[in-house]
Amino acid sequence: MTRHCCAAMTDRVNRRRDQHDDPFSCPDALILFTGRFREYALIVHDGGASGIGVDFCP
Repeated sequence: MTRHCCAAMTDRVNRRRDQHDDPFSCPDALILFTGRFREYALIVHDGGASGIGVDFCP
């Protein structure tokens, strides 16, 4: 498991919902972490699979 900058970020990144396999379809998913690139993004819930990059812990 990846260590994140704080407990709040870890909670948001690791949050999983039983009803949604895809974080883009889950209205409660707010933060996406891409381990391959070690990048964070705020999920844009517009029906697609896009996000806004985050450069530091909000």
